Amino acid sequence: MKGNYGKILKIDLNQRKFFVESLDTMIYEKYIGGKGLGTYLLLKENPEGVEPLSKDNNLIIAIGPAIGISTWGANRFATFTKSPLTGFYSESYAGGKAFLNIAKTGYDAIIIKGEMKNWGYMVISDKGVEFKEDNSLVGKDAFETEKILEERYSQFKASAITIGVAGEKLVKFAYVNNDFGRSLGRTGVGAVLGSKKLKGIVFYGNQKKEIYSEDLLKEFNRELLQRGKVHPVFQAYRKYGTSLTVGFTTKFNAFPSRYWQDGTVPFVDKINGEALLNELEVKPESCGYCFIACTRKSKVKYGKYKGLKVDGPEYETINAFGGISFVDNYNDIAYLNDLCDKLGIDTITAGNLVGFAIEAYKRGKIDFKIDYGETERIAELLYKIANREGVGDILAEGVKKASEELGLTDMAIHVKGLEPPGYDPRVLKGMGLAFGVSDRGACHLRTTFYKPELAGIIPPEQIKDKAKLLIEYEDRLTIYDTFILCRFFRDIIYYDELNKILKSITGIDYSEKEFREIAKKITDMAREFNLREGMKQPEDDMLPEHFFNNPFDKNSLTKEEYLQLLKDYYDLKGWKVF
Repeated sequence: MKGNYGKILKIDLNQRKFFVESLDTMIYEKYIGGKGLGTYLLLKENPEGVEPLSKDNNLIIAIGPAIGISTWGANRFATFTKSPLTGFYSESYAGGKAFLNIAKTGYDAIIIKGEMKNWGYMVISDKGVEFKEDNSLVGKDAFETEKILEERYSQFKASAITIGVAGEKLVKFAYVNNDFGRSLGRTGVGAVLGSKKLKGIVFYGNQKKEIYSEDLLKEFNRELLQRGKVHPVFQAYRKYGTSLTVGFTTKFNAFPSRYWQDGTVPFVDKINGEALLNELEVKPESCGYCFIACTRKSKVKYGKYKGLKVDGPEYETINAFGGISFVDNYNDIAYLNDLCDKLGIDTITAGNLVGFAIEAYKRGKIDFKIDYGETERIAELLYKIANREGVGDILAEGVKKASEELGLTDMAIHVKGLEPPGYDPRVLKGMGLAFGVSDRGACHLRTTFYKPELAGIIPPEQIKDKAKLLIEYEDRLTIYDTFILCRFFRDIIYYDELNKILKSITGIDYSEKEFREIAKKITDMAREFNLREGMKQPEDDMLPEHFFNNPFDKNSLTKEEYLQLLKDYYDLKGWKVF
């Protein structure tokens, strides 16, 4: 295996010490990097049954072999830990700019254990680790903290990842920010950072990876760019970003609204892709090593939030507030998006909790008066959650625990404690299976199976052979997460392209069969971690009864259909459950 791989940085915050460990190259050949390496280290290093917010829960930051090298789509980093929201496996990925400076430190993974004595931050570089106490950062939002830290280390052109007040208060779905709005959004990584009294981490360095064949990599990049420039999907993303998905899901009645009661909204023309371009001042932008430019840099043009700038809104945030919370315009959605970013909370979970709170108020279970579409009341509730004030303290635990405390488990929408993103499984039945079997809980990104269902590759209502196709998507995207590649390259990077990338960088030559064998090992490891931490199967892979008890029509997903999908999936994975 070619390249300067194998360096793992281990940090002990209790002792304020660090050391570098070398891994055998066989580990990389077996798991590649990114998700493979992170999951291997999590299973190996994390104590069984550890409390997620205790000092003994490790936070692992990982990159893949393509990160830090000029490779199209290789512009992300990942974290792995035990989730404070679910109590199970946590993985989260972020774009932005921090990935490049993390790569320049020269480490393939960074393992952080323990906790700081007092609030502060760390500086990680190719020269080592500095531990900095700084109580002045406490109470500042995620963006303010990033600005302060990056200015403080501007001579190194450093990047910082940061948390907001929600992370400080150990809100179970707090996120980690970088690049002013690009986030490790799901599963509560920000709370883990907060439990370690780390307001942020600064990265910089000068390390460069060795490449097996620069000529081969340049040839691949040139070919991919030529194909990508004319690809119709990429052209649509350049124009609308992920907001284009609103049109697809509402067409199928799969756009969750009013806390999963409906599959569309009457004001769809106010929150779809065209409305985004009309209502906000939008500038397309690309991440590093990307020609798609799906990112929206948006500015509110009029009204009370005039001048507000936001990274997005992305589809999931549009659905969380424009669908589940029923907010009918982009100005208010942008405002709520920005508020969540600065407070440091995941918009998907936040929007779900708003919808849950509205229904809880209607049932007389909470005294915070709130209704659908009430932007200012929604904002007030988000402040209360982030600061753990009043009913916000209950909701800060996530919908699973909040529903248990309020006696509303019958209406709580989650899988393994993670609230779902904006694809209704009553219509998109494969997405229902994706929500159920995802190792981190209800998730759209492990398979992005909305893609084949919305695009007509497989009918949404079909059950036969659906689990087989889902595993094909899961395997390829698991390999994406070992490199680490952006999901939106899924339409032009298949196994031949993955082989070209890995071979040009490391010299390793894998076939599709070998890649898929590696993917299975990784998903098996994640499942092993969850079973070790108390997950029950098939119980914890089930969807909420709400979806079976409240069908949209005669074609809605039934429990019998879902159990068949689950059995097919288990059988194909070789997991003997049924």
